Amino acid sequence: MIDFNKLEQYRENNRIEAKKALSGLPRSIWETYSAFANTLGGIILLGVEEYKDKSLHTVDLPDPEKLVKEFWDLVNNPKKTSVNVLTNKHVHIEEVNGDHIIVIEVPRAQRYYKPVYVDGNPVSGTYRRNGEGDYHCTDEELRAMYRDADMKTQDMLVLENMDSSAFCAESIRAYRQRMKLSRPNHVWENLDNDEFLMKLGATGIGEDGRVHPTSAGLLMFGYEYEIVREYPQYFLDYREEYDDIHRWTDRFISSSGDWSGNIFDFYFHVYNKIQLDLKVPFEMKGGFRVDDTPVHKAIREALANCLINADYYGRRGLVIVKKRNLITMSNPGDFRVELDEAKSGGLSDPRNGVMMKMFNLIDIRERAGSGIPSILYVWKQQGWTEPTITQSFDPNRTVLSLPLSPVGDKKPAIKTGDKKPAIKKTLQKNMIIQYLTDNASAKSSDIAVLLGLKVSRVKELLTELIAENIVVAEGNNRNRVYKLKS
Repeated sequence: MIDFNKLEQYRENNRIEAKKALSGLPRSIWETYSAFANTLGGIILLGVEEYKDKSLHTVDLPDPEKLVKEFWDLVNNPKKTSVNVLTNKHVHIEEVNGDHIIVIEVPRAQRYYKPVYVDGNPVSGTYRRNGEGDYHCTDEELRAMYRDADMKTQDMLVLENMDSSAFCAESIRAYRQRMKLSRPNHVWENLDNDEFLMKLGATGIGEDGRVHPTSAGLLMFGYEYEIVREYPQYFLDYREEYDDIHRWTDRFISSSGDWSGNIFDFYFHVYNKIQLDLKVPFEMKGGFRVDDTPVHKAIREALANCLINADYYGRRGLVIVKKRNLITMSNPGDFRVELDEAKSGGLSDPRNGVMMKMFNLIDIRERAGSGIPSILYVWKQQGWTEPTITQSFDPNRTVLSLPLSPVGDKKPAIKTGDKKPAIKKTLQKNMIIQYLTDNASAKSSDIAVLLGLKVSRVKELLTELIAENIVVAEGNNRNRVYKLKS
């Protein structure tokens, strides 16, 4: 929430919009309402003026109660907005320096309410927010919202243009073997493949009365060349980047043609690559060495979450990058729940629910809604820098960053012979931008704690962001603070 005693320190950004509103409700308020609801939420300030230096200052609204009533009348009018996502607590009048202003806190809309649009037309009336203001959503963004709004998860679709020849028999055999080890004497153990795949949700009955692969079955067990028939943008990419000279030292992609290219095989190949290089503490239990640490379990959880929650119709594919002291997992699609709710746990809303069940049956992702809290807990127990989750739009994308070393410690948790810096500059800059989005201003020392870097290195990054016209610096020496450029 904004500290109104320091209002002049804030700037309009992707979470704050100021409108003078002395002549009544501005028409542009509805574009901002739609944009905030469809993105990450935000605050609309009525009775606040932006000066030439971008600072915010109040003006006294002559009749704020009347303006609030007018707003409620319109936001509840289906001809004006497709849905009202506000409650009474979200709209209130504040007195700041003797002036009366209106604060409208627009929450991020639940996925089944999206797209939130205005003036009765989703094509022309759906907006999203970026640092520069409100923009019309593209057709691709609209389609993604409608897909996520469906009560059925994306992977339940029966693909009537395919048959069982789309499946890789070896992938199915390997899955059944893992399930047999995880759940011995399961009631499905003696079923033939056709019955097993139907029970698993990998196949379903189409409107033609015949058995066809489901989207989940195709993604988990299909051949890559069959998967791209349904998902033209489908692409899985695993890279190891240990130095600044080579683009990668090892790479594994779904389109190489020398393996199935499906998600099941990708998961185990990538996990084995990561876990082989993890430093495993020596621990004895019952006379045997324990190699499966909480870190291993957390990485399995993170990797499965990335695969389960991806929107495989989205652009740019799914990318896992392993560095000496950082793993990033990036997938198409935004978060379907509020990030704070996901961090607190207990709420599960997977984009691909059938696929989640398939992973559960082989003891990957054991408890729904526990993934992110478990990862955060394990990292805290290790004393490592807290993982971060960032979202971007147009196209929708989610990135989980898992630092593998303590704050300020250059010693990596990944074994390699190379000792050059590991965290990519672009990622560091994105983390700084995200931090300044959520905070009106920050000192370089604050950002250094966030990134686990020396202040001198942070100042180098900030200097580059200033040169790129993204960040501005205010004040001198010890009093210098940094803000997003408005």
